[in-house]
Amino acid sequence: QVQVEESGGGLVQAGGSLRLSCASSRSTNIMAWFRRAPGKGREFVAGINLSSGSTYETDAVKGRFTISGDNAKNTMFLQMNSLEPEDSAVYYCAVRGSMVTDFTRSPSQYPFWGQGTQVTVSS
Repeated sequence: QVQVEESGGGLVQAGGSLRLSCASSRSTNIMAWFRRAPGKGREFVAGINLSSGSTYETDAVKGRFTISGDNAKNTMFLQMNSLEPEDSAVYYCAVRGSMVTDFTRSPSQYPFWGQGTQVTVSS
C-alpha cells in the first residue's frame, strides 16, 4: 500500500500565497493535485511527471500556481500565488502506480490519495 501525505494548507487573505507539499511512500512517476470545494465535484488542479519533468495545470490556475517535484524523493510541491476566494477547497494529492508513465487528469486513474489539506482564502 502506498502512503500519501500532504501538508501546507491554511488560511490566507486574497492575494496571498501558500505552498503545498506531498510525499509518496513509494516510487512513482505521476503525481497530481485535485481539489474539492463545498458543493462541487473534484477538480484537477495541476500535475507532474517526475521522470520527464513535464507539468500540467488547469486554465484557472495558470500563471498563479506552479507545480514542481523531486523525483529522487517522490515528492511534489504546489506554489500557489495570487490566491482568490474561489481557490478555497480541500486539496488532495493523488499518485499513480510506480510502473505508470503517462499523465492523466482523470481522478479515477489515481489509486492512491492523501487525506486532503484545507485551503481557505478570505476576501
